Amino acid sequence: MITISLCMIVKDEEEVIGRCLNSIKDIVDEIIIVDTGSTDNTKEIIKEYTDKVFDFKWIDDFSKARNYSFSMATKDFVLWLDADDVLLQKDRDKFKKLKQNLDNKVDAVMMKYNVGFDEGGNVTLSYFRERLSKRVNNNQWMEPVHEYLNVGGNIINSDICITHKKERKPAGGRNLLIYEKNIAKGINLTTRGLYYYARELFYNGRYDEAIIYFKRFLNTEAGWIEDNINACYNLSNCYQNKKDKKNRLNILLKSFEYDIPRPEGCCKIGDYYLDDKNYEKAIFWYKLALELEKPVDSLGFISHDYFGYIPCIQLCVCYDKLGNTKEAIKYNDKAAEYKPNDSSVVYNKSYFKSIGEE
Repeated sequence: MITISLCMIVKDEEEVIGRCLNSIKDIVDEIIIVDTGSTDNTKEIIKEYTDKVFDFKWIDDFSKARNYSFSMATKDFVLWLDADDVLLQKDRDKFKKLKQNLDNKVDAVMMKYNVGFDEGGNVTLSYFRERLSKRVNNNQWMEPVHEYLNVGGNIINSDICITHKKERKPAGGRNLLIYEKNIAKGINLTTRGLYYYARELFYNGRYDEAIIYFKRFLNTEAGWIEDNINACYNLSNCYQNKKDKKNRLNILLKSFEYDIPRPEGCCKIGDYYLDDKNYEKAIFWYKLALELEKPVDSLGFISHDYFGYIPCIQLCVCYDKLGNTKEAIKYNDKAAEYKPNDSSVVYNKSYFKSIGEE
């Protein structure tokens, strides 16, 4: 059976660090925590789980801090978690089996990362992350922010999920500030850096600048397909905020250049036509979204609600606007098959009942 070192970087995580470590402590063989400047009780709590606590002066570079934590590992494989991550019981059971049976010829294990949830706690956004890696390969973290572990060799996918249970909002503007400090120093952004810098500009409402950097990223023609597609979606949101209808639609259509249509892209085009009160065209795109199958082992971002719930609830709206109550009720009922207690589904049912249709 393999041995595992858990390596984490933390700062001011007293509210969540115990929850995280309790969910993993009986699976790993070593816990290494690198603290980047906590001023609360984080380190005191950590010491209840391990004596391998190290200080690292924060230098606006997540990769350097993570690489330092990895350098302290001594076991066969290295696992990383963030303080607000947790393993649910079913995933703990799966992880224990993986540990017992993992072939030492495997170099890295990808695990699903559940990061988005609806009002009922259902997963709405997930993607694979490089989570467990062979220590002797000395895999390195790359990028100062929105970092990734550069793994290679024999990589396998696992159905183990890490659940991200965020309890507080991230520090506003922190990532954007790191990028802009590096730009001011004359450090060139990588292709990936261009994409994530554009995203940070978008999240901070700087749409004109975001448009420039999303375009610069796409023009490199060197981006990961999934990032290319999501850059198109983000650009469409920028144009929507700027009320630029033509470019909003054109960039969504451009997303189809990179791969077969995705439900999210189809729904966004449906939203475009819905906003324009062109309900027939909106219906076409929402129905197309319903025909697309959810991928099983895709490494891209999976927005689960677009595979059923969102197109159904939007079709309900479109048919209601056209006065076709029968079809509107039909699609609200279909949406209820995915989320029976969703607030929109419940509201629609009440609405149809109020007009004597249900």
